[in-house]
Amino acid sequence: MHTITPFLSFDSQAEEAAAFFVSVFPDSTIGKVARYGEAGPGPVSSVMTVAFTLRGQEFTALNGGPVYQFNPAVSFVVDCATQEEVDHYWEALTADGGAPVQCGWLTDKFGLSWQIVPRRLIELMSSPDPEVAKRVTEAMLKMIKLDIAGLEAAALG
Repeated sequence: MHTITPFLSFDSQAEEAAAFFVSVFPDSTIGKVARYGEAGPGPVSSVMTVAFTLRGQEFTALNGGPVYQFNPAVSFVVDCATQEEVDHYWEALTADGGAPVQCGWLTDKFGLSWQIVPRRLIELMSSPDPEVAKRVTEAMLKMIKLDIAGLEAAALG
């Protein structure tokens, strides 16, 4: 068990969200589903929490009602080795009501913010040559979905 588990509060879509996320990320599973009992506060037998794991990271989703909403102050970074991975996660997470934002950020259909980041971006932005890092950063700031070929072209000048 991880010592820190992100706990996500949904209105009533915890089970739907967990199933969606597990379908997007390989090596992911749904764990225990807890249901409300007689003590409430949700309807008896309705889903209270869903434990799920995405690529080794444990999460818990709660049906906690409409009190809290997600915002971009908290986001999840998805480390991508290839452009194919970037494209996969981008398309899957923006589907059915998700929305692109900028610089590799998007919001999924539940309102969660994600950063779909190719490893190559970090490598190029960490270049010991400040001009390379500057050009890559400037190129990244103009992108919506990050494009490795475009970042590499910027690095070369």
